[in-house]
Formats: sequence, C-alpha cells, structure tokens
Amino acid sequence: MKLKTFSKWFVIIGALEVGFMGVLKIDLIGTLLGGIPFLLTIVYALIGLSGIWGAYAMLTNKKKK
Repeated sequence: MKLKTFSKWFVIIGALEVGFMGVLKIDLIGTLLGGIPFLLTIVYALIGLSGIWGAYAMLTNKKKK
C-alpha cells in the first residue's frame, strides 16, 4: 500500500474516533488497543501526521485545466 492510502485510512479512523468521543463518549482507539499507552501515543501521532499531510495536499492541490 502507498503512503497516501495509509494516510487516508488514518484520517478516517481519526474522524471516527472524534465522532464516537463527541456523541457516545467512547474511546474507540483506546478500547481496540486495550489501553496500552505506548501504542496509543503512536496511533494518535500517526493520525495527527496524516491530518497534516491531508491538509497540506488539499491546500497545495493544483487543478488541471
């Protein structure tokens, strides 16, 4: 898989996490990973970096004519 594909999936996972936290007060990633602090930190960092990557790609996208 390409880095772009991983990045998109992490953005989707991050959006689901925020949605579950806001509506249902459920920590989806914490529940899935069993509350292992080291893994949670890595996953949250990857989600944040993916969001930055996606925002950069969106803002620098040059449309073809």
